[in-house]
Parts: sequence; structure tokens; C-alpha cells
Amino acid sequence: MSHAIWLAQVKEDIIEPDLAIIDPHHHLWDYPESRYLLDELLLDTGSGHRIEKTVFVECGAMYRAAGDPQAGTQNMQPVGEVEFVQGVAAMSASGQYGLTRVASGIVGHANLTLGRGVKPVLQALMDASPNRFRGIRHGAGWHASPAIRNSHSHPTQSLMLDATFREGFAVLGELGLSFDAFFYHHQLGEFADLARAFPDVTIILDHFGGPLGIGPYANQQNAVFSAWRNSVAELTDCQNVYVKLGGINMKVNGYEWHKRALPPTSDELVDATGQYYEHCIKTFGVGRCMFESNFPVDGESCSYAVLWNAFKKMSSGLNMSDRQSLFYDTAAKVYRL
Repeated sequence: MSHAIWLAQVKEDIIEPDLAIIDPHHHLWDYPESRYLLDELLLDTGSGHRIEKTVFVECGAMYRAAGDPQAGTQNMQPVGEVEFVQGVAAMSASGQYGLTRVASGIVGHANLTLGRGVKPVLQALMDASPNRFRGIRHGAGWHASPAIRNSHSHPTQSLMLDATFREGFAVLGELGLSFDAFFYHHQLGEFADLARAFPDVTIILDHFGGPLGIGPYANQQNAVFSAWRNSVAELTDCQNVYVKLGGINMKVNGYEWHKRALPPTSDELVDATGQYYEHCIKTFGVGRCMFESNFPVDGESCSYAVLWNAFKKMSSGLNMSDRQSLFYDTAAKVYRL
């Protein structure tokens, strides 16, 4: 059975189809085993919810061909990804592909371990997309367990505490760029230290800070949530930190939706993961939180339509102004859309 057929086994009526949404986190790529380009994304965004704008987040796709290491041109390879997405965004902006304006904001990658030497790379990224580029992500996900794969940027242990990394991070503030942060939940203390050190940089915490559910954390969901809740409290007073609510249905999160005969319903997603959403909204407020799809990665576990139904169910007890913040306004503010 193909993955698309597996997902299609669970269909739901779309809840509140006219609710305006910005999806602030998705990827685009073309790998030998997986293609997720404009057509595939539009099948998801066009599945019933009113997705008006999106934000692309780096994933190592379409880098420039390898250059001369002696000349430092390999550091410019990630610029190719932003050039690629800028083209996709221009296609979408033509209006020929429907309502959704894909990649209204673009988050690229630059290697912050270059220290201040990262500035020419950041300037090249800005030049590649003058009207859409907003900042970068440099994944810091690291764990000693061989069962847990580190971030695709190949970080070292305690990257966020590294002095040279922080030299590069300071350049983000100088250029008015934001930082998307991805790591695993046991690193939340290091992240809080980074956020406090750079209060003038807008920082977006991706995927709740990566609560793990595999390797040494398998079948430890209650303990992981408790540890995560205690650690995330350190961020409460970091007014420069915003939280993306989503990206928790990946294989690394350990719910094992992908192993089931049927994918989850929105009610099952709410029951299994709702405590993370509820805690973040209560702790940080709607003005610092935004729902995200993290597609196609979360698409390993559930369909796009079902996922956004779950978000709408999780927020159903809030007033419309608060819900508008979660679905649209916070993302529009943070990514300047």
C-alpha cells in the first residue's frame, strides 16, 4: 500500500473551512526517494483548510554544487536553497496556482560556526530573496544515543553554548534576521541560555523543542512530558522567543502512528499530544504561539487536513481573537508577512 493510499483511509469533514491560516513551517525538496515540490504542497494546502500564506524552512534542498573549499565557496552552498524557493514563491505569487501564497517568508541556512565570517553568507541569502528572506535555522539537535539521529547540519554537542557559534549568532541581530531553533528536549537549558544572551534577536522554537520518544525515551511519554514541562519554564520570561505548536508527529517523537494499519484521526492526535499545545498556550500566551504543519515530515503520520482539524479542536475553547493569533497573526508578526 502506498503512503498516500494509507493516509487516505482516514477522511474527515473540514472544521471551519473559512478560518484564515498561515502555515509557518513546511519544506520543499526533490530527493530520489521523496518529492515534495509546489504541486505536492498545493495538494495538501488545498485539501480543505484556508491556507492563505506559508513559510518555507530550510531542509538542505537544492544547495549549490560543491565549490572550492580553499576559496570558502562551500559556505555559500545553502544560498542555492533560497534561490530555489524564491523561484517557487514567485510562481505562487503569480496567482495561477490558487489562493495560497507559498513561501511568503523564507528561512534558509547558514553555518554559524563560521563566527563573524558568516556575514557574507547571510548577505548573499538576503540578496537571493530581498522580499521574502527572514532568517536562518541552524539545527542543534544532538544526542549521544546511536538510536537518535542528529540534525542534518551535523552539530557538535552543546553547539548553542559554543563561543564561535554565538559570534555568528550575533551577526543575525546586526542584520535584523530571525533564528529558527531545532534541537531535542534535553537541550532546552542550553537553548534558554542562548535566548537570554541575545534578547534582541527574534527566536522561534520549532516543534516544541523536540520531545523525544525513541531510543532511551521509548515508551516514556509521561516522563518526557514532565521533564520537558520543567525545562520549558525557563523560557517564560524570554520575550524574544516564540513557539511553533506542531512538528510532534515525527517518528522521533515516538507515537508510532506510521506503524498502524490506519493513520490517526484528529481526535486521536488531540488525545495523544494535546497536553503540549495546552501547556504552551497557557505558559506563553497566544501572542507568542503559532500552529505549524511541519509537512511533509509530519505527513509520515497523518494527513494535512486531519492535522489542521486537530489544531482547530485544540483551540475550540478560546475566543476568536485568540484563535486568530494562533492560526494567523503571530506568524504574520514574527515573519513580517
